[in-house]
Amino acid sequence: MANRTPVVAGNWKMNTDVESGLELAKGILKLSNSVSGVDKIVCPPFVSIATIAQVLCGSTIQVGAQNVSSNADGAFTGEVSTSMLRGFVSHVIVGHSERRALNGETSEQIASKAIAVAEAGLTPILCIGEDLSVRKFGNAESFVAEQLESSLAEFSAWDSLIVAYEPVWAIGTGEAATSDQAQDMTAVCRKVIRKLAPDAANSTRVLYGGSVNSGNVAELLDKPDIDGALVGGASLKADEFSKLIAAAGSN
Repeated sequence: MANRTPVVAGNWKMNTDVESGLELAKGILKLSNSVSGVDKIVCPPFVSIATIAQVLCGSTIQVGAQNVSSNADGAFTGEVSTSMLRGFVSHVIVGHSERRALNGETSEQIASKAIAVAEAGLTPILCIGEDLSVRKFGNAESFVAEQLESSLAEFSAWDSLIVAYEPVWAIGTGEAATSDQAQDMTAVCRKVIRKLAPDAANSTRVLYGGSVNSGNVAELLDKPDIDGALVGGASLKADEFSKLIAAAGSN
């Protein structure tokens, strides 16, 4: 892992209300605050961020957002800017496959978001990944390489970037990629970073996401190019999420 600190980030998606989200955050705090050697991030829905950030303030657990606008302000009804998030979050997920597929976000738009996040002093967690048809046709590596490169167009804040490889066919399906498949694809991601920014290739953290759980996390984390996990369903249970944190941490 080349001395890269592992990351375990939980994407709560459109789950929990303010009250249940607060209880989940408190549960994770109780179980995982003392675990060292791993960056711990929870990404609640927008409506809960301020409340949860207040509870986690001063702890070792950081707060992230699930999306952001690339625009600074203006007539963009329903959107949230980086300036609105600053002070509450340290990380922002951009380019999640659900945003790409359900909201039509392009890699060019996602590149603009990643730049906006970094310029605000926050860390983008940039998601990429192929669907099942791409993998069945044997095009996964070239597809992901192109998607990542396009999503990093004109990006320059390499010390703040986290990349998350999430095969679409493994998200929420219970069918995780094998550790070898995940390693192969995270290695592709690192190769792209090396092409774009040679000095950043060994320091940039690349995560795997897609049906990660306490039963498969250790094998995934054992691979040389996998630096942690972006977790969906397992992050909605404090005990399960904390097991992932413990597996990645040093105690």
